[in-house]
Amino acid sequence: MEQRRVTDFFARRRPGPGIVLPKLACRTPSPARPALRAPDSATSGSRKRARPPAAPGRDQARPPARRRLRLSADAVSSPSSPEAPDIPACPSLGQKIKKSIPAANQPPQLTSSQNQDTISELASCLQRARELGARVRVLKSSAQDAGESFTPEAKGRPEEPCGEKAPAYQRFHALAQPGPPGLVLPYKYQVLAEMFRSMDTIVGMLHNRSETPTFAKVQRGVQDMMRRRFEERNVGQIKTVYPASYCFRQERGVPTFKDGVKRSDYQLTIEPLLEQEADGAAPQLTASRLLQRRQIFSQKLVEHVKEHHKAFLASLRPPMVVPEDQLTRWHPRFNVDEVPDIEPAVLPQPPATEKLTTAQEVLARARSLMSPRMEKALSQLALRSAEPSSPGPPRPALPDTPPATPPAASPSALKGVSQDLLERVRAKEAQKQLAQMTRCPEQEQRLQRLERLPELARVLRSVFVSERKPALSMEVACARMVGSCRTAMSPGEMEKHLLLLSELLPDWLSLHHIRTDTYVKLDKAADLASITARLARQAHAEEGL
Repeated sequence: MEQRRVTDFFARRRPGPGIVLPKLACRTPSPARPALRAPDSATSGSRKRARPPAAPGRDQARPPARRRLRLSADAVSSPSSPEAPDIPACPSLGQKIKKSIPAANQPPQLTSSQNQDTISELASCLQRARELGARVRVLKSSAQDAGESFTPEAKGRPEEPCGEKAPAYQRFHALAQPGPPGLVLPYKYQVLAEMFRSMDTIVGMLHNRSETPTFAKVQRGVQDMMRRRFEERNVGQIKTVYPASYCFRQERGVPTFKDGVKRSDYQLTIEPLLEQEADGAAPQLTASRLLQRRQIFSQKLVEHVKEHHKAFLASLRPPMVVPEDQLTRWHPRFNVDEVPDIEPAVLPQPPATEKLTTAQEVLARARSLMSPRMEKALSQLALRSAEPSSPGPPRPALPDTPPATPPAASPSALKGVSQDLLERVRAKEAQKQLAQMTRCPEQEQRLQRLERLPELARVLRSVFVSERKPALSMEVACARMVGSCRTAMSPGEMEKHLLLLSELLPDWLSLHHIRTDTYVKLDKAADLASITARLARQAHAEEGL
């Protein structure tokens, strides 16, 4: 109704013909000022209407129009609370207090009846607050009694560890799955299934090109695909779920392309177990087999969850038995995401190598490999080291001259080693240092080029494979190799390396001079491993000269 009075103000300014509106008492809010300037504004050229004179006895300021639009607290009747229907709804205390407070320019005019009303309202509100507090205490006590009496199904559930909880997207992963509820796997099981898919893809790529899959190669590929850590523990979990998927062995002699792993170190190799082909050919890990193995792994994960679900159904009171072939969804109270992790299986470990620490152990191990003279010297040294040290005759004093060759290691590290062997090693080191000091710059530069040739041979073969041409000009080959080689070199320096490579391996790389151009021809059928081995032997032989 208040909104209608405000909006009818504009209709009353210019009423249409035949419309008679009632005169409403709606005035523009104005501060408390004397109404003496109203005739001046009426006599001026302004179109504003003159304000009517203020009514006597209304010297205080009127409240603004926006405040008058709000409904009074007495007009709004709130519904009674269902918890306390017998408690009477008290009227607005703020409205009565506001009525009892005088204006700023008027003296307080409180009567005894108003004081009595205010005190009675305060007492009724205090009584209502006490009743509500008592009701809240009753509800809290009933809630605690209900929490103490839990169902027997809750007793069978495993207690959660005191550590940090998993994130919510993992703990409630099964609830957030789209579609109707079914046999949903826990979040950690789905991550393991994705790891198996990535691992099977990497192993299949390596197996199909006749390359030995190692854990280091598979780990790097899986982590690049999933952007997640992949460790041996995850491989053990995969072996637990699907034992017939791979054959794990510890082997050494596997070629690696990492500086931190030696060829002689033991590595965990992963071989996929596949059925033999009908024609006797080597089995390949094709896309259909990858899909089949992935489905088998997922089915085994579901069977693993079914075992925990079966144990949960047996713990209920009364216990339940559901055939596994008829199970289409989990029990509503079965928390799928709290299923324990899969225990990782034991993977093959590298054999423990025996370390030799005393001269007796060295003699027992290398007795068949040494000459009789060296064996006799080592036996005498072992006997002397076993006997207590006895004071010997004083030796003549030596002149104070620096030693020609400083000791390579501390005396404690050389304990039990033959003196003749040490002398031969030191003589060889001295010969090598002498060769380095007397080597000419051209020979030093040739040795540096020989050290780079194995890598350049692999780069050159890659260039010929990518170009798909039987021969390339010297300029093109040098330009391609400069862009692919790790060492920064100029095309002229790269040409010198190619000339040296053709000089050492004329059967693999040949140069053909046609008119003013030189063409390079490469034998792609040759084994690259044997080529790099020949180059390494040549560099080692020339370095020892």
